[in-house]
Amino acid sequence: MIKSAKDLILAAQKTCQCIDAVGAKQLFDETEHGIILDVREPSETEQSSINGSINIPRGLLEMKIQNHCTEPKQLILVHCAAGGRASLAAARLVEMGYSNVYAIIEKFNDIKDKLG
Repeated sequence: MIKSAKDLILAAQKTCQCIDAVGAKQLFDETEHGIILDVREPSETEQSSINGSINIPRGLLEMKIQNHCTEPKQLILVHCAAGGRASLAAARLVEMGYSNVYAIIEKFNDIKDKLG
C-alpha cells in the first residue's frame, strides 16, 4: 500500500508534540535557549522569515541540525508554510533523540504575526 503525504504527516503528528503559534510564543518566551527552526526552502525564506529563526530545509535536516542544536533537551520549535513539513521534521528530530520538540501547526503568516 502506498502512503500519501497526508498519511505520513498524520502519523508524524502522533509521534511529536504539536502546538499553535500562541503556545509556541509562550514556550519560547519562557525558555532561555530555545530555537525556532524554519524547515521551508531557502526561496521561501527569502520572501519572509521569522526574526532569529534558523533555516534548515527539510531535506537537509538530519545533516545540519547538530550544527545548531547539540543539547537533546533544548527547545526546538519547528515551522514551515502550513504544518506538514514541520510535523515530519519534528517527528524525525524526536527519532534522532531530541526530546523538547514542537511542530507549530499553523499557516506561516499566522506564525509570523505571533512570533515576529
